[in-house]
Amino acid sequence: MNLLADEGVDGQIVAALRRAGHEVWYVAEMEPGISDAAVLDVAVTEGRLLLTADKDFGELVFRQHLLMSGIVLIRLAGVPPVRKAEIVTAVINGHAAELRGAFTVISPRQVRIRRAGR
Repeated sequence: MNLLADEGVDGQIVAALRRAGHEVWYVAEMEPGISDAAVLDVAVTEGRLLLTADKDFGELVFRQHLLMSGIVLIRLAGVPPVRKAEIVTAVINGHAAELRGAFTVISPRQVRIRRAGR
């Protein structure tokens, strides 16, 4: 799967996804400090699923109605980085078909996938 990881995503998550065969562009390696709107625009333009730990993307999509190709919000505070990487990789691998065009939230106890327009 083609992914774009926002700069706030743990590097271990990016590394684990790359090891699992996903093509991951990482904002921290590309252009740190770009605006959230610019990150979202890159994801849409390039058809990449956006991984982020920043709740502001929900604001951009649901309140400002900006386009998205799919967003995965990682809400795993307090979870060790290695375990975060395992969880996120498992969700991406296990739900790949459902993530396109959806706003997904990964939390310690659940995965919520909300289709666009709902």
